[in-house]
Amino acid sequence: QVQLVESGGGLVQAGGSLRLSCAASGRTFSSYAMGWFRQAPGKEREFVATISWSGGSKYFQDSVKGRFTISRDNAKNTVYLQMNSLEPEDTGVYYCAAGVLRQWVIPTSDYEYDYWGQGTQVTVSS
Repeated sequence: QVQLVESGGGLVQAGGSLRLSCAASGRTFSSYAMGWFRQAPGKEREFVATISWSGGSKYFQDSVKGRFTISRDNAKNTVYLQMNSLEPEDTGVYYCAAGVLRQWVIPTSDYEYDYWGQGTQVTVSS
């Protein structure tokens, strides 16, 4: 069992930056692929970014490429999402997720993840 706790959300003006953190419990953090998803009001949850167990592979949704970066520190059991050049369309609740994957297949669907955090609100004002 893994427990995930996100932090770092808030209100920011368009063009600004935020860094989200997701702290995981347990001693097997490095065995999980990690992902970030978001859900805007009235919309379905969507994939944002994912990172492999060691951090060597990363993948992003097209709309955030070049603006967001994902990283992890396995010694601290933490995954990060650095968000730059934020746009109002980035507003939503951001969730981190942990997936038990036997091989790296760029997990972009929520069903590929086994554990979820409670989410942190990100609001970008225009």
